[in-house]
Amino acid sequence: MRYLVTGKEMKAIDMRSIEEYGIPSLVLMERAAFEVAKVAEAMLKSDTELSSKSVWAVCGLGNNGADGVAVARMLHLHGINVTILLPQTEGRMSSEMGTQLEIAKKLEIPVCTSEDFIPGNCSLIIDALFGIGLTRPVEGAYADLIRLMMEQAEQNHAKVVSVDIPSGISSDTGAIMGCAVWADVTVTFGEQKIGQALFPGREACGKLIVADIGFVPEDEETAKSHVLAHTKEDLRTIPKRRAYSHKGTYGKILVIAGSKNMAGAAYFAAKAAYRTGAGLVKVMTAEENRLVIQEKLPEAILSTYDTEWALHEPGAFKEYIKMQTEWADAIVLGPGIGTEEYGRILVETVLGDAYVPIILDADAINLAARYPYLKNYFTENIILTPHLSECARLTGKTIDEIKDHLLMTATELSEQYGVTCVLKDAATVVARKDGKVFVNMSGTPAMAKGGSGDVLCGVIAGFLGLGMDECEAASLGVYVHGLAGEAA
Repeated sequence: MRYLVTGKEMKAIDMRSIEEYGIPSLVLMERAAFEVAKVAEAMLKSDTELSSKSVWAVCGLGNNGADGVAVARMLHLHGINVTILLPQTEGRMSSEMGTQLEIAKKLEIPVCTSEDFIPGNCSLIIDALFGIGLTRPVEGAYADLIRLMMEQAEQNHAKVVSVDIPSGISSDTGAIMGCAVWADVTVTFGEQKIGQALFPGREACGKLIVADIGFVPEDEETAKSHVLAHTKEDLRTIPKRRAYSHKGTYGKILVIAGSKNMAGAAYFAAKAAYRTGAGLVKVMTAEENRLVIQEKLPEAILSTYDTEWALHEPGAFKEYIKMQTEWADAIVLGPGIGTEEYGRILVETVLGDAYVPIILDADAINLAARYPYLKNYFTENIILTPHLSECARLTGKTIDEIKDHLLMTATELSEQYGVTCVLKDAATVVARKDGKVFVNMSGTPAMAKGGSGDVLCGVIAGFLGLGMDECEAASLGVYVHGLAGEAA
């Protein structure tokens, strides 16, 4: 797995390397600039359509701007026509920026401000206006420079390389701070930033390159506190199938899903559980779905109910539910069950009587939002899997509030109820009951379609059947689900 850090955490890593270990700031800066220059040159060499090889280095007055000036110098020394473009020459400037500008002037690299610059065409733009410390909306000359960069990229097809993070993107949330650069490539240093994993920052980065420039690694205890992201190395933790085993070895999964005309929800979840490795899967669904499940998934055990019977004889219906839950090692509850009265009885009975892991999804979450007393049943065996709309109903927050604070919302739900929360979005956040928070880095826009969430439930359930605990099954299940989408 890899770490995802906030701007503040990355600055602490930077300062620790400089102050505690004595690595000069300019040494780290030179290494950072070298990595960016290397990428920039490769992009210029691969571009055979543009006859001009001119570069703009658009630099702020802080250390991010100093990185950009150093990149400009390296490209200049390799014979590339570079112009350094500043928002202004007056104002507070970091000492490193002052040093880099002095070197650039001695090399007679053109330095302009936004006021005296006459735009022409360029092949490549080095975006070094703002780094990871941006905390307020971009305004004035800085906003003008961002617009100039984007006009050049859109109208004249100039490529953009951002230094550390696209200017105008929050390193903590991925939000656009008034206006922002959309890069073709972003070269970031040390660790990936949270704002580069969440949208829209993730998309604004283009291709992300994480460069090692020589920061001293953190101690293990400090590193554990960061937000995490799974990598393919983590696939090794999936339990292997043993030579001496049978269907019961790999778990009994109960999928409670699908009302009338919603057979697909039950099918997708159950099929995914089998595909992920579950040994036995039972589908409990409305009687109307019998033929679909038997034809599409004959290997599944089938248990159906009549919704009218459930309403007229709720006591018998509850006993029937208890019989099914007693069989299971893990339960998927909610996809497509509807929000009618029988659904409420179903959810209440399962939550009240089952002590195995329960993946609570879709209509089960909607019912908990409609009938708040159901949330009293939330305990540590629950994995909540809401998308943004379901989360809004459950928490009373607006969708925009949730989108702007994905990590905080998922963490609050996890801590409030002691559950593992899988908050589904283009970058799904998993706040686990063990206190670890993951942002998912796998997946593709092709997965934005009905049924994907049902499949995710089945994947998580399949991992539970293999013997993984709820935390690992949830976060790794989200990651594998995304990898499957990419492969498909």
